[in-house]
Amino acid sequence: MRSMQKVKWGMVLLLTLLIACGKTDKQAELVKLRKQQAILAEKIKQLESELAADTSIKQAPKGIRVSVTEIHPSAFFHAIEVQGKVDGDNSVNVFCEGAGGIVEEIYVQEGQYVKKGQTLAKLDDAIYQTQLKTALSSLEYVTTLYNKQKALWEQKIGSEVQYLNLKNQKESLEGQVATLKEQISKCRIVAPIAGTVEDIPIKKGQMVSPAIICFRVIDLSSLKIVADVSESYSTRIKVGDKVTVLLPDLNKEITGKVDFCSRYINPVNRTFNVTLRIPSNDPVIKANMIAVLRIVDYQNPTALVVPVNVVQTDQKGKYILVAEPTADNSYVARKKYVETGETYKGLTEIRSRLKEGDKVITIGFQELEEGQFINF
Repeated sequence: MRSMQKVKWGMVLLLTLLIACGKTDKQAELVKLRKQQAILAEKIKQLESELAADTSIKQAPKGIRVSVTEIHPSAFFHAIEVQGKVDGDNSVNVFCEGAGGIVEEIYVQEGQYVKKGQTLAKLDDAIYQTQLKTALSSLEYVTTLYNKQKALWEQKIGSEVQYLNLKNQKESLEGQVATLKEQISKCRIVAPIAGTVEDIPIKKGQMVSPAIICFRVIDLSSLKIVADVSESYSTRIKVGDKVTVLLPDLNKEITGKVDFCSRYINPVNRTFNVTLRIPSNDPVIKANMIAVLRIVDYQNPTALVVPVNVVQTDQKGKYILVAEPTADNSYVARKKYVETGETYKGLTEIRSRLKEGDKVITIGFQELEEGQFINF
């Protein structure tokens, strides 16, 4: 019994000693670390003092964040955009000839192809036909009398006056017959060219005159684009200029060149006419389709261009903010006064002072002042 109690007390004493030793080791380690911390803090303080005292070491200034674009030569062009339409290269309004009359028959339909000289419509010619029939009958009678009188006259029989009167009557009736035949022929409206009948504004039974358009015939074997351009561009567009034609209804683009540039200014709307021919082998291209013409009036294959919004203006003129390096490898914003050229599609051509490699500030320039430090 006593021996068991001794064992228990011995175990308790051992555990107490172990716990005491563990606490002693942690305290020792904590003391050691605090001493190391104090030494490091002293070294940091010493280095900070040395750096502050050394004037040859400078901290880079904190700059405003921006975005820049490095400038390099690129192709640039300016174009004039106008609206025009598709038309046949040979388009004719057809009128009736003579005095006109009532439309008796229409022989063609819209969209029909016709040959040159083909009859398109016929006017009422009943009056002329009646007059012609009478004139032919009279001519036949007078011709018979004339021939008999001529035979007698050649035999020196009869009066010369009778012979000459019959000759005059015969020639007068021949002229009358010829006139009536011509008037009857003018009652036929014929196609002056080969092409497609695009419009028939008249109807059967309608009274027409030489002032009324009866048909519109277009030769679609050769198509063209026609447009009226503002007078202000009269000195900038010339024959041979490159043109891109957009047909919005077809979502199709065609390239070509100006074939005709009118030298006449329309006094009503102050425009002049521009024409270019296009391929006619596409059946979906139709007359009077809307066409948007983009006429290139200026090109520069090695232009220096910037977004139009980065060009600012002050009392000295137009300028651009660029990123300029400093001696300590930082960057500051600097004004660079420039001369601008053409502007197109959001880009402006710079013609002087800006050079290749310049870093133009394109984002964040609105709030910058010259000389401010920047980062990008």
